[in-house]
Amino acid sequence: MFGNLTDQFSNALRKLSGKGKISESNVREAMDEVRTALLEADVHYEVVEKFCANVQEQALGEDVLTSLKPGQQMIKIVHDELVAVMSGVPVGQEADEFEQGAGIMFVSPGPTIVMMSGLQGSGKTTTTGKLAAVLKKQ
Repeated sequence: MFGNLTDQFSNALRKLSGKGKISESNVREAMDEVRTALLEADVHYEVVEKFCANVQEQALGEDVLTSLKPGQQMIKIVHDELVAVMSGVPVGQEADEFEQGAGIMFVSPGPTIVMMSGLQGSGKTTTTGKLAAVLKKQ
């Protein structure tokens, strides 16, 4: 699933790499492809719409950094917004500044599901065990 999503993101953002300037039509075209890719990956519609709106707002509202080409700037904006969506921490704030992003939102009643992801051998099982021990003590 992630391989296909990565390919679709890459194809959408690659179209901006040859452009000399980020324009509204370029961004809209790229975000339409990103929107389609996310929806095909079963991401919730409201999350996709908010994500795409935030990326478009940042891309069109920002001057391109002189050290980056427009395509690279767009990749940075998309990356930052993906991190914000996945972490729950708004763009521009560090995790320790944003207290709500540091905790787990527990579901009551019923089990709370926490998704652990990472490369093979990166410590997901160990971290999950440690997390379970800490939560059990609370």
